[in-house]
Amino acid sequence: MQKTIFITGASAGLGKATAKLFQLRGWQVIATMRNPENETELTTLANVTIHKLDVTDEKQINDTVQAIIKQYPVDLVLNNAGYGLVGVLEALSDEQIVRQINTNLLGVIRTTRAFLPYFRARKKGMFINISSIFGLTGYPTCSVYAATKFAIDGFSESLAYELAHTGITVKIIAPGGIQTDFAGRSMDGGTHTAYKQLVEKVSAGYSEERVRQFSTANSIAEQIYEAASDNRNQLRYIAGKDAVDIYEERIRLGAEGQYVKVKKLFDNEIFIQ
Repeated sequence: MQKTIFITGASAGLGKATAKLFQLRGWQVIATMRNPENETELTTLANVTIHKLDVTDEKQINDTVQAIIKQYPVDLVLNNAGYGLVGVLEALSDEQIVRQINTNLLGVIRTTRAFLPYFRARKKGMFINISSIFGLTGYPTCSVYAATKFAIDGFSESLAYELAHTGITVKIIAPGGIQTDFAGRSMDGGTHTAYKQLVEKVSAGYSEERVRQFSTANSIAEQIYEAASDNRNQLRYIAGKDAVDIYEERIRLGAEGQYVKVKKLFDNEIFIQ
């Protein structure tokens, strides 16, 4: 029997790569995005339907979910919509912070809540939530972004326990860097002169050469497919070599040990003036 996946943030990057992979594997794909009128690739694929969805709009989420479940027996919800907010905390406005939380975290919570009665009535279903390696360990200039991803991780783990008796599964994908246009299309941020040296040193880690070493969106999509189909009681999937390396270091050093390492890397009196 053909299965159906519902994807948020499917207009580009990981969301689009996942939509194409699941379609290729025979799934019915419900691809949602804020501006479906601009989509030209997914519209050409069989068994893919495009729907408008802004995950910051609670009414639109509820209306869209109700319309979809009347047409399709949804098996899997991929909460993928999100973007990066990068910059030291002093450089970020309250508007930027609220928008980040509203999209990255509340969008996941609202979409999940909208599907829960449907999955509970069916006594089956799966949520896969896209977190980040920065949902497991912090990094300078990523404080608010990491806050949303740590929250997704905690939300997902707690919800998995909450739903363990219902037949509903919750899984987390924690990718590292991905070779997409995330740093352009899906990035917001701010600058502050007092942290100029720190930001320059952090930015050096995102050079073109470094980005070429990141995982492709297709390879992370493969891990999403694995999580969706492996029938394992695995909660968290660390996706990408860089993410695995960082996570293993976190386990080995612990939070305090990792803090000391990062502090030594960036500890210079000229960074903060």
